[in-house]
Amino acid sequence: MITLCIETATARAGIALTREGRLVAETLQDAPGGLQNRLLLPMLQRLLTDSCLTFSDVDLFACAAGPGSFTGIRTGIAAVQGLALAQGKPCIALSSLAMLAMNLPHTGLSICPMLDARKNEVYTALYRVTDHPEVVINDCVAAPADFLSHVSSPTLFLGEGAARYHDLIVKQSGAYAIFAAPFLSVLRPASGCRLAEHLYLSSGGVPPEQLLPTYLRLSEAELSRQSKF
Repeated sequence: MITLCIETATARAGIALTREGRLVAETLQDAPGGLQNRLLLPMLQRLLTDSCLTFSDVDLFACAAGPGSFTGIRTGIAAVQGLALAQGKPCIALSSLAMLAMNLPHTGLSICPMLDARKNEVYTALYRVTDHPEVVINDCVAAPADFLSHVSSPTLFLGEGAARYHDLIVKQSGAYAIFAAPFLSVLRPASGCRLAEHLYLSSGGVPPEQLLPTYLRLSEAELSRQSKF
């Protein structure tokens, strides 16, 4: 099985290809200001060409479906829907928090990925990770202090949200707070490929039209529309 995973839920554009679970190629590029849409297609074409593959060779398409940047999530969803539809292949929507947690397998500790959700909140969850993440607390959006009240054992924190609220985490969780190295706080589309294959084998993929984003809260545009009624 050849799997392609796209990550545009954060301020980066990332793509990975795996064949039978082995990494073929992976690329990551910072995309400040919502540049994922402009960067993604050239990155995709270059990665496939360099790997001597075409879109028709891919058996499973996956993407980080959120939570994260609303614009970035839509970019990744649209790209995977278009590719999967054109090739007649299944696709998988992945939790960006689960992908991040997969950077730290087999630690024996609780893993708490945090992404900055702005408005003094984080997108976060709690996992145990062996070969694959097992949910302890589901993905949510919360004030950091509120979520930290659920941390009652040594926990590894990672992600941009953990970096932003480092001092609060230390103050509230004390000796339970352990922080991953900064290079482990980047969503890896290679981890997404592995997670996608696991989910596909356990529950199958979905047709492109059923690939849905996970926002966890309404966008500013939606909130503005609601306030007018």
